[in-house]
Amino acid sequence: MTGLIDEDLAYIWHPCAQMKDYETFKPLHIVGAKGSYLHLDDGHRIIDAISSWWCKSLGHGHPQLKQALLRQIERFEHVIFANTTNKSVVSLAKQLISLNEGLHKVLFASDGSSVVEMALKMSVHAHRIQGNCQRNHFMSLSNAYHGETLLALSVSNTDIFCRDYEALLLPVHFLKHIPYVHSTEDPMWADCSAIWPDILRQLAPYQDTLSAIIVEPIVQGAAGMRIYSQDFLKRLAHWAKKHGIYLIADEMMTGFGRTGTWFAYKHADITPDFLCLGKGLTAGWLPMSALLLTDTIYQLFYDDYQRGHNFLHSHTHSGNVLAAAVADEVCRIMRDQSIVKSIEGLSATLLKCMRRVEEETSCVMNIRCIGAIAACDLIVTKEQAHRRLGYEVYQKAVKLGALLRPIGNTIYWLPPFTISTDCLNQLCDITIKAIKDVMSQPGY
Repeated sequence: MTGLIDEDLAYIWHPCAQMKDYETFKPLHIVGAKGSYLHLDDGHRIIDAISSWWCKSLGHGHPQLKQALLRQIERFEHVIFANTTNKSVVSLAKQLISLNEGLHKVLFASDGSSVVEMALKMSVHAHRIQGNCQRNHFMSLSNAYHGETLLALSVSNTDIFCRDYEALLLPVHFLKHIPYVHSTEDPMWADCSAIWPDILRQLAPYQDTLSAIIVEPIVQGAAGMRIYSQDFLKRLAHWAKKHGIYLIADEMMTGFGRTGTWFAYKHADITPDFLCLGKGLTAGWLPMSALLLTDTIYQLFYDDYQRGHNFLHSHTHSGNVLAAAVADEVCRIMRDQSIVKSIEGLSATLLKCMRRVEEETSCVMNIRCIGAIAACDLIVTKEQAHRRLGYEVYQKAVKLGALLRPIGNTIYWLPPFTISTDCLNQLCDITIKAIKDVMSQPGY
């Protein structure tokens, strides 16, 4: 429906986009979505290869999630969560705590950036209550991405998002030389002792002034699906604990099974002080995020109001009951159907398919895979360096029937856990053809 597209472009500024690109690559008119497919107005359907920005873990239109939402709508749709409670939110909180041993309390917010801001602010506030006012700095990893509000952006290290706002951002220390791996079979995954002395040298100058270290456990998504050593994460967590520094695990993307465990920090057999959740929390049905924290931190703030130990960070839709009802059902489905256990088989198929992309195109390298994530990088020649090759593959793949949306020149699949083998094979075929068609074109 051309009229609708024209109206869209007349009034809407789409997220994370250069709108001039839409002159030639128009928005897709979605009229429905089911399982792993998006349905277009022209009757075609395309594979949602990235789970609609990493959140549709159980696919589109899941009937049990629909029923959970409808049941809650029949009761009520929204009530202020300050000084009220309800069954859906309490049930969800109990499930989240049961899944994360060592974390005891939950705060709710609306999106990923907001809950990251909450964790960062609370870490500084907690240190102040304890008289550690010098602990007001943060450390993050190189290539990190934690959101786009200013504090979340400050602890990010992805130039395309940060460079135009540098004057507004806090100074943050970024750990370099992260030990990246291709899979859990990589020797560095289990033992990063060779690089650890270098990491310690970077950490030492800040051991008395850091409030918190924030990480995307195991996989850095916006950096191009970079997987790093679980041993590195384990050592970093132990170092932080030894020096009284809080560890914040930002599991917006990696939480709820994406890396093959319920939460990615569990690969390293650690417990963070703060855990940030979103996206898969509601399987992408409604916006909601959650901050889980230890009882030790909670008790620092538990005091008479006049003492001023009050964390007064609020959101209108904190404890969004519609989202909570869906999220509660997501946890139940994943438990009852052993979804996380099934990801082992999905991971093997993803890796097999990605290796076929490498073999049949000879245009990609650095294949990496963990859980329900598989990625590779386009091999770019000097003559092709000026082209947006990933964007070209994106456009070609859409025409062939798959929504890929590469990160720069990184091609990745992050499909719903419920995707069928036939659909994965179709996605593989489309990816191969899209890469071949684009990479065979002469530079221009």
